[in-house]
Amino acid sequence: MQIMKWIGVIAAIVLVAACFLPWVVIESKDIVVTGVESTGTAFGKPGYFHIFFTGLYLLLVWINRLWSKRVNIFVSGFNVAWAVRNFMIISICYGGECPVKQAGLYIVLISSIVMLISVLFSDAAVKEKPIQESQP
Repeated sequence: MQIMKWIGVIAAIVLVAACFLPWVVIESKDIVVTGVESTGTAFGKPGYFHIFFTGLYLLLVWINRLWSKRVNIFVSGFNVAWAVRNFMIISICYGGECPVKQAGLYIVLISSIVMLISVLFSDAAVKEKPIQESQP
């Protein structure tokens, strides 16, 4: 197992843990928003989407085929896009009131990027079939 796969696995575990950490605090309403708990807001539960795609990422990391690496590039890229979306939407100011960003929001973004980098630089063993020449 290469070092990049292990870095990606560690980043995936950190990402799942960060979904349960506070992402933002809205002080006027006394609300703490995490990835899986956003009561009092209209954000939904974006952490569950991260957890689903991280589980799919971990499954595809252990399958040592070229198609799994290609699918994993898409999955981790979509995970980064979802993290950027959450960073922009959840931390935006509404009506002159800006929520206080917490460490969990940054950890989700950074670990998603690390997962993408690790899948881009990992090697997939590809078994090539010899080409058989046909006899005329």
